[in-house]
Amino acid sequence: MDNNLLTAIQTNGYGFIASIIVFGILYYLARKRVGFGTRVMIALGIGLLAGILFQNLEWETKAISTFGSIYVSLIRMLVVPLVFVLVLNSISSLTNLEYLRKIGIKTFAWFLGTTGVASIIGLTIALLFNPGQGIQQTVPEDFAAREIPTFSEVILELVPSNPVNEAATGKVVPLLIFAIFLAVAIIKVGSKKPEAVKPVRDLIESLATVLHQVIKFVMRLTPYGVFALIAGITARYGWETLQELGSVIITSYVALILHFVLVFGGLVLLVAKVNPFRFFRKIYPMITVAFTTRSSYATLPVNLEVITKRLHVSPRIASFVAPLGASVNFNGCGGVWPAIVAVFTAQVFGIDLGWTDYVTLVLVSIISSIGVAGVPGPAVISTTVVLTALGLPLEGIAIVAGVEALIDMGRTAVNATGTTVTALLVANSEGEFDRKAFNNDKDGEDDLLVNPA
Repeated sequence: MDNNLLTAIQTNGYGFIASIIVFGILYYLARKRVGFGTRVMIALGIGLLAGILFQNLEWETKAISTFGSIYVSLIRMLVVPLVFVLVLNSISSLTNLEYLRKIGIKTFAWFLGTTGVASIIGLTIALLFNPGQGIQQTVPEDFAAREIPTFSEVILELVPSNPVNEAATGKVVPLLIFAIFLAVAIIKVGSKKPEAVKPVRDLIESLATVLHQVIKFVMRLTPYGVFALIAGITARYGWETLQELGSVIITSYVALILHFVLVFGGLVLLVAKVNPFRFFRKIYPMITVAFTTRSSYATLPVNLEVITKRLHVSPRIASFVAPLGASVNFNGCGGVWPAIVAVFTAQVFGIDLGWTDYVTLVLVSIISSIGVAGVPGPAVISTTVVLTALGLPLEGIAIVAGVEALIDMGRTAVNATGTTVTALLVANSEGEFDRKAFNNDKDGEDDLLVNPA
């Protein structure tokens, strides 16, 4: 056997062995038809334990994280075709453009409204907790502030110029816009010559059906991926990092949890007239995936299945809201986080903020959440825009960079949950939410998520 290969096996042995044992346990639970959500939570718990055990063993951590990286790659391979086909299928199935306009306005209203509320909550909690008081931090020498895209650059990034190239480079928003153009064209032509677009509509429906089957295959790997991802993240961050900026972590999670419970729970209860406890039980597998992958796009396939199979929202509403939400809905990244970093930065550098600054902060957070659509690192860009608008040093972003990945887990979970809540609210207002199935379903444990075969 090649010496390099032998050395790799020996140095990664414990990590591979641990992974195989855990995978065996999870597969056994699947064969025993233990619920999908239960298996995901068990995987998360085992991952936390494994991360603590292997915290100082870099090679073992890499061995486990490899499985997590494979899982994320498999999910990401679905994003581009999923967004394109499902948005195309959803919109082209409409009989008129007035309906599209109506659900589009409602969707964006909920996205922007909840982002504004998230910013207010983040600001309030930051002022109460004072996360920057008494902190002496030095800015890393290699820190370079992210450049804020100009308005024209943002617009140009959103307009599709070459759909094939956009798909190849993973630019989802331009591809989404291209899909909307195609879908609108299908509706217009179909209103005059239904027979001319029937083959196209049949092809799109067939592609959507096949993609859903691929999603089923990948989703069954979720418990294994969650174990590997959470183990790697837990092993990566030691107590030193947590203690150094613990106040920022605590402030962020208090604000995120309050937004999650009060805003999302309140909207589900008061607007959709749905039991929030039942709602959160149904969607917690999606929350877990969002928390561990730290990617709204990676969570998109799971979110679509949860919205349609567990919440019983119509596929055409889910197929419109979910991809759009993964691209432009940033309650955590664009609402809570910039507000907290702004207050933190002001306190660290001894800069006083007034009421006009607070109003500006909220308004800029809402506007920037639209402007960063399709831009890599939306949380960093949104925070940069807010700090610049308030005249605060951008070095504050560098100071909190050491714990941002930990906070990003919570931010992404809030982003993805906000999309799920919006899908429910829009569907409920349009009569496309099956309330009876929602209430009768046993916490959404459908065959798709239970059956491992």
